[in-house]
Amino acid sequence: MNRRKNAINGSLSFLMALLAALFIAPVIIVFINSFKTKFNIISSPFSLPNAETYAGLENYINGISSSDILQAFLRSLFITIFAVIVLVICTSMAAWYIARVKSKFTKMMYYLFVFSMIVPFQMVMFTMTFTVTSLSLNNLIGIIFVYLGFGAGLSVFMMCGFVKSIPLEIEEAAMIDGCNPIQTFFMVVFPILKPTAITVAILNAMWIWNDYLLPYLILGTSNKTMPVAIQLAMQGAYGSVDWGGFMAMLVLAIIPIIIFYIACQKYIIKGVVAGAVKG
Repeated sequence: MNRRKNAINGSLSFLMALLAALFIAPVIIVFINSFKTKFNIISSPFSLPNAETYAGLENYINGISSSDILQAFLRSLFITIFAVIVLVICTSMAAWYIARVKSKFTKMMYYLFVFSMIVPFQMVMFTMTFTVTSLSLNNLIGIIFVYLGFGAGLSVFMMCGFVKSIPLEIEEAAMIDGCNPIQTFFMVVFPILKPTAITVAILNAMWIWNDYLLPYLILGTSNKTMPVAIQLAMQGAYGSVDWGGFMAMLVLAIIPIIIFYIACQKYIIKGVVAGAVKG
C-alpha cells in the first residue's frame, strides 16, 4: 500500500515538475535571448550566448533609448493600480448585494456576470471601440472603466462564493451596534473578504499589465502602455524587428509583475478555494 502511494506521489511530483518547466521555459528563453545579437536570436533561439553571440547590455541600452519606456511604464502602472482598485471595490460590493438580496433581479444579475465570462472579446471589440470613442472614454481614465466591465464577470463570480460562506449573524450584529449597510460592508464584510479580494487583485493585475489589444484599440499610439510601446519601438521599416531590444524590453516588462506575483502568491490558492466553498 505504501509502495503504491509512494509511486503515485512520485508520478504526481514528476508531472508537476514537468508542467512547471514548461511554464517557466518561455521566460528563461526570453531572458537568455535578451543578451544575444539579433541574428543569433533568429538562427539559434534556444542556444546559450557565447563569446560570438553575447551582446552584453547593448540590447537593453538600445531598447530603452529607442522607446519611451519610462512614460509607458508609468501609464501601465497608473492604469493597473486604479483599475484593480476599482474592480475589487465595485465587484465586492456587487457580490455582497447579489449574495444577500434574494430576488429574481439579483439572480439575473449573477447569471449575466457569469455569462460575460464566456463571451469572446473578439465578438465585441469593434462595437466596444466605437462605443468607447463615442463616450469619450478613449483615455487613461476611461480605460479603467472598460477594464471594470471586462473583469467584473470572474471577479463577481469568485466574490459571491466567498460572501455566501460568511455567517449572516456577523452582519446582523454589526447592524444592531448601529452600523448602516455601507459601514457594515467596509468595516465587517470587506476585511473578511481579504483572501478573495487579494486573489482577484492579483489575477486582474497580471491581465491588465500584460494586456496589449485593449490599450491599443482604445488608447492608440498617443498613450502607449508597456506592451504597445515595446511592440512599436522595436519594429523598424519593412517589417524588420530588433529582436535583441525586443527581448530586453520584454524582460523589463515581465520583472514588475513577477515580483508582484511572488509577493502575493500565497493568497491565490487560499482565495480560490475560499471562493469555491459555496459557489
